Amino acid sequence: MMKKFPCLLLLFAIGIFTACTSTKALYQVSGNRKLVAQINKTIRSSGLKANLGIKVVSLKTGKTLYDFNGDHYFTPASNNKLYTAATALKLLTPQYRFNTTVWIDSSAFSETKVNRLTLKGGGDPDLMPDDLARLAENVSETIRIIDTLVLDNSLLDTVRSGPGWMWDEGSDWYFAQVDALTLNDNCVDIHVKPGALLAPPVISVYPNTTYVTINNQARTVADTTDFLELKIERRWWNASNTIDITGDVVFDADESVYYVNVNNPALFTGRVFAEQLEQLGTEITGPVIVDTLRPKSRRISTYTSLPLTNTIINFLKTSDNLTGELLLKLSGQFKFGAPGTWDKGVLAVKTFLKDEVGIDTSRIRLADGSGVSRYNLTTPDQLVRLLTYVYHDYTLNAEFLAALPTGGWDGTLKNRMLTGTTNRRIRAKTGTLEGVSCLSGYAFTRNNEPLAFSIMINGYVGDADPYRRLQDDICSVLVNFTQ
Repeated sequence: MMKKFPCLLLLFAIGIFTACTSTKALYQVSGNRKLVAQINKTIRSSGLKANLGIKVVSLKTGKTLYDFNGDHYFTPASNNKLYTAATALKLLTPQYRFNTTVWIDSSAFSETKVNRLTLKGGGDPDLMPDDLARLAENVSETIRIIDTLVLDNSLLDTVRSGPGWMWDEGSDWYFAQVDALTLNDNCVDIHVKPGALLAPPVISVYPNTTYVTINNQARTVADTTDFLELKIERRWWNASNTIDITGDVVFDADESVYYVNVNNPALFTGRVFAEQLEQLGTEITGPVIVDTLRPKSRRISTYTSLPLTNTIINFLKTSDNLTGELLLKLSGQFKFGAPGTWDKGVLAVKTFLKDEVGIDTSRIRLADGSGVSRYNLTTPDQLVRLLTYVYHDYTLNAEFLAALPTGGWDGTLKNRMLTGTTNRRIRAKTGTLEGVSCLSGYAFTRNNEPLAFSIMINGYVGDADPYRRLQDDICSVLVNFTQ
């Protein structure tokens, strides 16, 4: 497969040089004459120059209504999540639930004292401290002393960053590490309130844990004269969980919340769990370690998540990267066995796309589940093929469409398409990286004809807003289109 990839890069390079939206290039468009004229006029009126690919298909007739560079390769960014979500729904089913479990060694000292208690992760992307606290409460009802607390994250591998991820992405929430034991999006919430004048601001951390260390060097100021922007960053460059807070907070500012990822999510989850147990009166006398569940262990408590449909809604509407990688690895684990890995997950997605959707997967490059990786390459035609398949599959249709952001209403499209006929008639996934803006999904015309579309824009410099406006204007054309 890798020997063929230079050819794929050549095709991508050709796409870059032929996809710019010049007037001459737009003569290459095929499709419905009326729609072609309207979209071409919209593109020309924008005055933008970028590498552009668009594909629009009627889901009623199956006909291609607009095709410009539909077979050219683009970086999809978070449009990659469409592949991941559809695969997870198909393989795991919409009613799949994640289980986080607690086990005791069969050689327990007594009913109240155990030598080894194991917390086993099920890859739940939505596990929160309150959910973990339920397990702690169940354990503490009978067990008062634990020798060793074991953290089992063996359902997935321990490679925490995906292929093609930038090493210096830092400590923002969107770059959280991936692990089968995941808590609070593998982040801590940093709440910042003004303190006394010239004193440090008041900081609180959720969950309240000693796993992170706060180095608060910020100050509370009277006004914005010589103001230094507040900066909150974990020392990611040396895998530390020390969080530095610097800069200024105005004395009358409202409370703000910042989300900072942690290093080693399994140990983070385990530390929070240990602290919850100790607060409930259960003592941990020995170490907290990462290990696997021993044979003949006995399960004593389970936290079961809401159905997968709820996870998919959070995944697509908020464009949560961590969920994408967990779903990818879990799909690989489900189809090819534990541990789930990126390679197994990508193979699971490609198998689904080839066998079910009919996409030639030798002509697609997938590296991760979220679209963070720059190694991903796909075409508008491939995305529209997926969208068409999902729309006509009754086992996926309702859950998938309900999870997509709705224009002018929610998710990453909440503040777009607020006026006019597009409002609430577009359900689509956004995709954004530096120089990348994509939008793929469904448009429902004023005559209630469903259209599948993909608008992929790469290679621009500067602000993404003008290119998003172009996408919104094209969506307006689609909604108002009548055959």
